Amino acid sequence: MHILVGLGNPGAKYADNRHNVGFMAADAIARRHSFSPWTKKFQALIADGAIAGEKVLLMKPQTYMNLSGQSVGEAVRFYKLESTDVTVLYDELDLVAGKVRVKLGGGAGGHNGIRSLDQHISNAYRRVRIGIGHPGVKEMVMPHVLGDFAKADKVWLEPLLEAIADAAPMLIKEDDNGFMNKVSLAVPTKERKPYAKDVADQQRPTGDAPKPKGVSHIRQARPKQPDVKLPETGPMAAMLRKLLGKE
Repeated sequence: MHILVGLGNPGAKYADNRHNVGFMAADAIARRHSFSPWTKKFQALIADGAIAGEKVLLMKPQTYMNLSGQSVGEAVRFYKLESTDVTVLYDELDLVAGKVRVKLGGGAGGHNGIRSLDQHISNAYRRVRIGIGHPGVKEMVMPHVLGDFAKADKVWLEPLLEAIADAAPMLIKEDDNGFMNKVSLAVPTKERKPYAKDVADQQRPTGDAPKPKGVSHIRQARPKQPDVKLPETGPMAAMLRKLLGKE
């Protein structure tokens, strides 16, 4: 059995907060893998299901973020599991928005939900850190974390949540690199937008060869002028020979 935990704060006013992206990921997993309806147990909302042939318990602790470990600790003890049987999905300030990193163990990094989990089940669980970006100044961290995702964030947030749900079997199989690769490929980034030249090449009709390098379009468009034949005899020929120093 495996426990997947999404971290967040309960209540409608927190639902769209960046701090609640763990809840959002848990919801996406529940939908994608047809989990049972959410019910209350272990001071959490829980849902049962199976991923990659293994029984999985999804949890959204309702203790508020700072006491998340109390809820998860109850479930771990009830099922007689180890902390290594737990995977936690949560927001990460120190990752660019839309980036996802997975690691086993580690420190809390200033995240109070993770600090609570470390206290109740030890720190030897798998962490799925979901980047929400940093506001740039310390004074803006709290408003940023507890602020709602902007409408523009949907461009990367919705594909990210769907990709996490689709790749959840890799988490259960402990294929961390496979999970991160699959998720990163699903999320649009500036690096993966085509350059203007690539777009032009894609739009060029089939069989239309690109212009040779070093030749301007003006030179290509100008018809080649025929060579002018100079006179060989007569007064004009004599004058030209004198000017050219051929006499």
